[in-house]
Amino acid sequence: MQVRGLNHLTLAVRDLDTSTAFYVDLLGFALRARWDDGAYLEAGSLWLCLSRDDHVTGNPDATYTHFAFDVAPPDFEALARRVRAHAPIWKDNRSEGQSLYCLDPDGHKLELHCGTLTSRLESYRTRPGSSVQIF
Repeated sequence: MQVRGLNHLTLAVRDLDTSTAFYVDLLGFALRARWDDGAYLEAGSLWLCLSRDDHVTGNPDATYTHFAFDVAPPDFEALARRVRAHAPIWKDNRSEGQSLYCLDPDGHKLELHCGTLTSRLESYRTRPGSSVQIF
């Protein structure tokens, strides 16, 4: 059991419109989904989430900004048990797929995640009342 690679990046941003324009118009990311407080973008195999956060102050430690590592579903529970025994948990999972949010020894926010951008978008397609627009 091991981490397979980077799953996605989530960046807390002050102004969603400005940040979306930066990544889409300047850097060439594809806009895949957008809602009141966030957006999903894609560049090659990179899945980038922009999450509006009123607490963004230039100090990413105070925000939802974190790095998500891809974990194979059969390995998730054993790895999660090991991590819970050795690392602080900083957030409960409220999204699609299995996730564990932990801190590394220096306090960097990490997520271990099973799922893909496709599975995340599908969960919004089937969720009644979701304000997410899928592109």
